Amino acid sequence: MHPEIRRDSPGECPICGMALELETISADREEDNSELIDMSRRFWVGAALALPVFLLAMSHLIPNAPPWLSGDASRWIQFALSTPVVLWAGWPFFKRGARSIRTRNLNMFTLIAIGVGVAYFYSAVVMLLPGAFPESLSHHGKIGIYFEAAAMITVLVLLGQVLELRARGRTGHAIRGLLDLTPPTARLVVNGDENEVPLSHVKAGDHLRVRPGEKVPVDGRVIDGRTTIDESMITGEALPVEKNPGEKVIGGTLNNTGSVVMEAERVGSDTVLSQIVRMVSEAQRSRAPIQRLADKVAGYFVPAVLLAALVTFVAWVWIGPEPRLAHAIVNAVAVLIIACPCALGLATPMSIMVGVGRGAHSGILIKNAGAIELMEKVTTLVVDKTGTLTEGKPRVTKIVTAGGMSEEDLLAAAAAAEQQSEHPLASAIVAEASERNLVLEKVSDFISATGGGVTATTARDRILVGKLVFLRENGIAGLEDLETQATSLQDEGQTVMFVAIGDRAAGMIAVADPIKKSTPKAVRELQRLGLKVIMLTGDNERTARGVAKKLGIDQVEAGVAPKDKHERIKELRAARSVVAMAGDGINDAPALAAADVGIAMGTGADVAMESAGITLVKGDLNGIVNAIHLSRAVMRNIRQNLFFAFLYNTLGIPIAAGVLYPFFGLLLSPIIAGAAMSLSSVSVIGNALRLQRFRFGGSSAPSLDV
Repeated sequence: MHPEIRRDSPGECPICGMALELETISADREEDNSELIDMSRRFWVGAALALPVFLLAMSHLIPNAPPWLSGDASRWIQFALSTPVVLWAGWPFFKRGARSIRTRNLNMFTLIAIGVGVAYFYSAVVMLLPGAFPESLSHHGKIGIYFEAAAMITVLVLLGQVLELRARGRTGHAIRGLLDLTPPTARLVVNGDENEVPLSHVKAGDHLRVRPGEKVPVDGRVIDGRTTIDESMITGEALPVEKNPGEKVIGGTLNNTGSVVMEAERVGSDTVLSQIVRMVSEAQRSRAPIQRLADKVAGYFVPAVLLAALVTFVAWVWIGPEPRLAHAIVNAVAVLIIACPCALGLATPMSIMVGVGRGAHSGILIKNAGAIELMEKVTTLVVDKTGTLTEGKPRVTKIVTAGGMSEEDLLAAAAAAEQQSEHPLASAIVAEASERNLVLEKVSDFISATGGGVTATTARDRILVGKLVFLRENGIAGLEDLETQATSLQDEGQTVMFVAIGDRAAGMIAVADPIKKSTPKAVRELQRLGLKVIMLTGDNERTARGVAKKLGIDQVEAGVAPKDKHERIKELRAARSVVAMAGDGINDAPALAAADVGIAMGTGADVAMESAGITLVKGDLNGIVNAIHLSRAVMRNIRQNLFFAFLYNTLGIPIAAGVLYPFFGLLLSPIIAGAAMSLSSVSVIGNALRLQRFRFGGSSAPSLDV
């Protein structure tokens, strides 16, 4: 509830009084249920003792009840039984209440401690020092006692704490479920021999055997064999994914059909699964901006309740019916108990915790609670093209030569220059050269011009590969004929890179990056949800418009350098748009950081994920659709909780104060107030836990099972 409070050992929060929870959950650490066990023990012992107290106190309602049930013996039995209930079972409430007063952080335990304390100690003084009270307070010769109220309130609050602790424990199941995906051991392959070793012994570079039906132990890549892997537990994708040599695998996913040997690349805390657990833990502890409203109200709420209880007490003593003091105490206690702001404090963090965990199980990693709240308000989605709308695995589709050069020589020269580049288009050229078994010359003086192209020098010539403008800026001649041929290719959505050797154009290479199968449907759904989709890409305008036309994207801005993407995002925000930016590359990181919500594709660069508020493990636009639906469901859930908490306290306090008494003769028993207070917290928690059953519904709005 208060993530800013951190301690190096177990204890209680000085602000809200609740027990501190572990900052991180780990597979090798048992779940700490000590507070739940302690509260449960206090509840059951307290309930066993409080029930006879309640029955004795209500004996006057029993027809023809024996006289002793309402006599002194009954009163002393109530005193004896309620004392351990209040002073032992309810001791944590008094301790937390005293701390809240000492540290000036008034909270729900302040009200509980004062309310229960007043009811019990007033009754105890009546029993021990009956002569200290005036005769006017007596009713049928006896001064009223309220042991049943003190005992039952204590038991009901304990019940609320037990139910709340159990529910809070369930919010950690999302993380524990992720941790359970990792197998405890791995099958290490050394010189052809296979040995099972603990997972903690696996190092990057080790070769591991993964047999059919086994879980992938760590992140890495397949080096031998072929298989299909069920990645649904990480990405949310239901269909198995085929894995061939060279392709990456994620730790915790399930190997289906084939036996493969993989090379470990990321182990321990560096694996995708460990990063997911860390992000989910941090997000569950973060605070949404909407929580500031609840915090602000809660800051004034407890002092206001204490004042309301004091006014209630004075009003009943002054103008109430006899016995005035007894009525004043009972109603003031009822105000203190029913007004406990626990439901208000739980409204936001419970929904955030459950929502973040639900997203993690569907491949939506939310970095902080603020991203959930903002995602609901997004009006404009800015998307990069390569790797976001497209697969990010471009392939060479056509090679056009000039000056009598062969395709192989042109491709070999371009691949030699691009082999040091990390750009996806460069990888496509190098991959094509590799498939044709071309020998690449060694190059020196490699220079990469961001958003333009690359320059490198072989033993004989200088090679340039890049955009038309880049080559012109470097004084390359003979580009006119190639430019005409490039236009038709670009209109089809292909990217064209021009190649120059020496000072003259040598040809061009067309590369096509297939659009992801899920993209067209996702774009339509985003537009149906009311979002304006803008493609912002560094690619050629003709190529970008060709892709946009296929997808139905109306606004396209092409030829945008990384630094200009950042500025364009700032311009959109200045125009009062709530902007989400989706990208996957290193060059997208500044724009992701500048957006209201940065959305990183999990298939992309780590720096992009660090800059983003949300990471989509699978890395397609359907994840954005699901993230919006989840955000709207979480925020709707929070508003329901806050509305209920505010309404409950707004109506409960006047009724507890006795506002209905002049009209209907009705008073709210402190016992009923205690039950209502506990039920309000449980109802808020129950409503938040409904998010665990949130279902993503594809193109139609997701549903929430009730």
